[in-house]
Amino acid sequence: MTVTEPATEVDTDKVMQFVFRAVDEAGATLNAALVVLGDKLDYYRILAAEGASTAAELAERSGTAEPYAREWLNAQAAGGYVTYDPGTARYTLPPEHAVALTVEDSPAFLPGLFQIALGTVTDSARVLDAARSGSGVGWHEHNGDVHVGCERFFRPSYNANLVAGWLPALDGVVAKLERGALVADVGCGHGASTILMAQAFPASEFIGSDYHAESIETARQRAATAGVADRVRFEVAPANGFTGAGFDLVTMFDCLHDMGDPVGAARHVRSALDADGTWMVVEPMAGDHVEDNLNPVGRAYYGFSTLLCTPASLSQDVGLALGTQAGPARLRDVATAGGFTRFARVAETPFNQVLEVRP
Repeated sequence: MTVTEPATEVDTDKVMQFVFRAVDEAGATLNAALVVLGDKLDYYRILAAEGASTAAELAERSGTAEPYAREWLNAQAAGGYVTYDPGTARYTLPPEHAVALTVEDSPAFLPGLFQIALGTVTDSARVLDAARSGSGVGWHEHNGDVHVGCERFFRPSYNANLVAGWLPALDGVVAKLERGALVADVGCGHGASTILMAQAFPASEFIGSDYHAESIETARQRAATAGVADRVRFEVAPANGFTGAGFDLVTMFDCLHDMGDPVGAARHVRSALDADGTWMVVEPMAGDHVEDNLNPVGRAYYGFSTLLCTPASLSQDVGLALGTQAGPARLRDVATAGGFTRFARVAETPFNQVLEVRP
């Protein structure tokens, strides 16, 4: 391939501005691994509990080698994650950062996001091959950081919003759940959403399904630990093949865009719903046009879409490849093609939109 010089005059100052921005991006890329390392080695939790610390103190308290603690702290200080006092050679994790980095039930909790990002980047060589061949990479083909990180990223938002805000935004659904409803949670992964609903509505029955057998095994274990195994069961099944009928509520959390055949899944939901049932679809926050999504959240989601979600869809039959930033209009098209007539966005957060779909 022959490379030609740009035809227009180049502003060298702008070139260097871009170069230094790119250097910062490279540091941010490396920081994803550093955040996961700090999370797994308990560095953040120790700093939050102990306050200002030297590298030697952090190393001793964490049982790790001091050179690693020292260089990790310096990288965190350079990125603004911790502050550094040259006079005492101590590093401090600000309390606001501690909430985002150590409090797992906070909706601001971030290590799960970094964990799934790191796992996704780790598998990027496989996506490179798939992009050349037009094939896909299935969810089951990814490493454990993708699976665990995904749940750790989304679970705090579900804890904060699902019972308190999202379900009440659906017409008449909470009353049904309180009386005793039949619910299918499709694409449930490790079962965080299923278990949360089961804890909140003990009179209802919940069936979680996912095609990934290892995730379903984890979900069963977690339901038993949570004490809800009497009203929750899990099955290995694709979205267009989960069992049961007459459901009062079918839910899909952050998974419709990953499906190869979302229209087929919508048709199956329509056939499995009670005549007065509701399909709740929770999807990543997105507008209908590219320009609507050119922001930090959209950037992260387009990255995941390229490396994780679109390859997942292309690995399945049909391979519609909606993309993580599908937007309400394309999701409405999927619902309409599946036989639904009513569609509304009823709630949102900075990261998610909640859609109510009815027959």
